[in-house]
Amino acid sequence: MQTLTLANIYELQGLKEEALDIYKEVLKKDPQNSDAKIAIRRLSGMRKKFLNVNAQMKEFFLKMESEVEYNEFERWLLKAWN
Repeated sequence: MQTLTLANIYELQGLKEEALDIYKEVLKKDPQNSDAKIAIRRLSGMRKKFLNVNAQMKEFFLKMESEVEYNEFERWLLKAWN
C-alpha cells in the first residue's frame, strides 16, 4: 500500500528514491495532496543537488581503508548537509 506514512519511513531510512516514487504515486491518486507535493519538491531538489556526487562518494565509502579517508568522508557529509 503506497501511503505518505510509508514514504516518510523510507525517507527517514535514507531510501530517498523509493520515497520519491511513493510520493509521486500518492500525488497521481490525489493531485491536491500538498504533503506529497512538498515532499516531491524537497526530494527532487536534493537529487539534483547531489547528482553523480552520491555515486562517487558511495564508491569512495566502499573502498575506504584508513582513518584519513574516514575523516575525509565525514567532512564531506557534514559539508554536504549544511
